[in-house]
Amino acid sequence: MTWTTPTDLRAQVQKLWDRGDLLRSWVLGAPMLPRRLRLKGPTSAELTERFDDVRAWMKELGCNAPADSAPRWRIVMREFRHRVLGSNAVPDEVWLDTLDDALALLGKQKDAKRFAHLVQLTREQHTSLLSWLEKRPMNALALADAWPRLLNVVSWLQVHPRPGIYLRQVDLAGVDSKFMEEMRGVLSELLDLALPPDAIDASAVGASQFCRRYGFKDKPLRVRFRVLDASVALLAPDLLPGVGDQDITLTQADFARLSPPIRRVFITENEVNFLAFPPLADSMVIFGAGYGFEVLAGAHWLQECCICYWGDIDTHGFAILDQLRAQLPQVQSLLMDHATLMAHQTQWGKEPQPVLRDLPRLSIAEALLFGDLRGVRLEQERIGFEWLMAHLSVLKFKR
Repeated sequence: MTWTTPTDLRAQVQKLWDRGDLLRSWVLGAPMLPRRLRLKGPTSAELTERFDDVRAWMKELGCNAPADSAPRWRIVMREFRHRVLGSNAVPDEVWLDTLDDALALLGKQKDAKRFAHLVQLTREQHTSLLSWLEKRPMNALALADAWPRLLNVVSWLQVHPRPGIYLRQVDLAGVDSKFMEEMRGVLSELLDLALPPDAIDASAVGASQFCRRYGFKDKPLRVRFRVLDASVALLAPDLLPGVGDQDITLTQADFARLSPPIRRVFITENEVNFLAFPPLADSMVIFGAGYGFEVLAGAHWLQECCICYWGDIDTHGFAILDQLRAQLPQVQSLLMDHATLMAHQTQWGKEPQPVLRDLPRLSIAEALLFGDLRGVRLEQERIGFEWLMAHLSVLKFKR
């Protein structure tokens, strides 16, 4: 039997809840009920031939049930004539008349009451955020416990736009930096609705750019590098007694202010390769940042240096090289060539998710190798150290 059951009807109402339609009416102030539910009943032939089954089906739906046990939907009947039993009535339509009926049917009265409280609170404090509640009622319900604190953060930023402090310094009851960091996604959506355009840096997008977008101080980016020339001392002698390994980490701003007496810069993605990189005159090596080269953006002195990038021989390595050249066009690759790949066949691995997009800044040789990799990868730390030393001894920089 494929006739609609009470379970089917409840499932239809549950879908209205899951979509947020039942809660949305509180924001809109306009009821979305009554609503007709889908009902599939017996055909004319089944009414005649399976009358006992029809009566059992009608009882299951709640037809003629006592008031205290009647279902929360309204059944509209239509008459039909049975050849033996004469005139009878059968369910033709099922209606959900009120929001109370829908909530009682699903047992969601408490949740609805909580949401109604959120709407009232928002209407009193930030009417501009009612559109967010209308769009994301189920998200709001999940955030019910945090909602008053979220509204307080919005209020605070309206009074203190682009505050220029760290999140840790926001002084609100129940609000700490961990709360704001965890809520960056929803806070961004709320603040975009509540703050004026001049309080928002529209160029900063994504959760990682939350602080810059709304004018908070952010944890400074850092650059780690080693000076490879022992005759070049960037630190004062009392900080670096004797000749030591100058493994230095600076903030992005301090790195940009350097004016080191070097002319060659190597960038490598592997920390052990960074630490083991051999001494070289007039040179430094930078511990790379994967796809994040914004940390080097302000260091204009790099434009005057010869730069080599040493990454994995895989599609992501070439994608990083391509991205780096967008910022520093003079970059040449180191040990990312066909000869190096073929000399280390026993060290090949598989690249699970290769880059498929075009990389326009690769040289012809690099582009050919990029196209031939087909999931093969050679990680830089698997390349023999003697191979590196041999290539450094004959390396010629291009300018």
